[in-house]
Amino acid sequence: MKSMRRMLVLGAMSAAIAMSFGVNAADKPTIKIGYVEGWDDSVATSNVAARIIEKKLGYPVQLVPVVAGVMWQGVARGDLDATLSAWLPVTHGNYYKNFQSKVVDLGPNFENAKIGLIVPANVDASSLADLNAKKAEFDSRIVGIDAGAGVMQKTGEAIKAYNLDYKLLPSSGSAMTTELARSQASNKPIIVTGWKPHWMFAKYKLKFLDDPKKVFGESEHVDNVIHPELEKKAPPVVAFLKKFKWNPGEIDDVMLRDAERCEADRRRRRVDRRARRPRGHLDQIRYARYA
Repeated sequence: MKSMRRMLVLGAMSAAIAMSFGVNAADKPTIKIGYVEGWDDSVATSNVAARIIEKKLGYPVQLVPVVAGVMWQGVARGDLDATLSAWLPVTHGNYYKNFQSKVVDLGPNFENAKIGLIVPANVDASSLADLNAKKAEFDSRIVGIDAGAGVMQKTGEAIKAYNLDYKLLPSSGSAMTTELARSQASNKPIIVTGWKPHWMFAKYKLKFLDDPKKVFGESEHVDNVIHPELEKKAPPVVAFLKKFKWNPGEIDDVMLRDAERCEADRRRRRVDRRARRPRGHLDQIRYARYA
């Protein structure tokens, strides 16, 4: 994660925005930014922005991992100062409708975002309307993420709208990508709930299924949303967030590198744990295996 932050901060996008603000060494309030745990784009955007706010503007930052509903409630109540993970107008549309009088939308940090159902590019299906004819191929299952996510709610609506004889399986963002990786390794078809930007589009050949009934809506934007008091609490931070925006293609590469780095770290930890096991324990495993 540190390498990812350093790369983006030194990038032209980050430098151009951040260098227009000065750093004051005086004591400053901590800025609390909520992000959606398990959403790689939310993690990447929040970490990059936090790094700039800390290093260039001089404000300490606390990143708070939450689920989407709690994130919106936190910003509306003032428990959180901001989120950079507001998917609008569809995915988080209900949250915005409920809280729009208590938050301020500073504008998008990412344009042309999208949610929907995703399949490998080589499968013989192009639309949600095709899926009932492909039940056996996909084992009548759709691998989802956390149950409260907007894309999960929309998938439930799509199942009804298209009268799909499929089961939606809640899991998590990481569990979904693990299932996707297994299907890619074994060349088996799979349907997952997903969104763009996401590193899986940089790693695998995937496609969104067409949605002729527009249940998932058109393209979206990911916005920076703050509690109104932040404008008094930290005006330079608000000024920065109004300008903070990804250039096309930047975030996918960042997320992929970070995902690969995290997977390498997990492998090293597994090897380390095995290496620390007592010799007798390993002998027992070998004996049990061949007895």
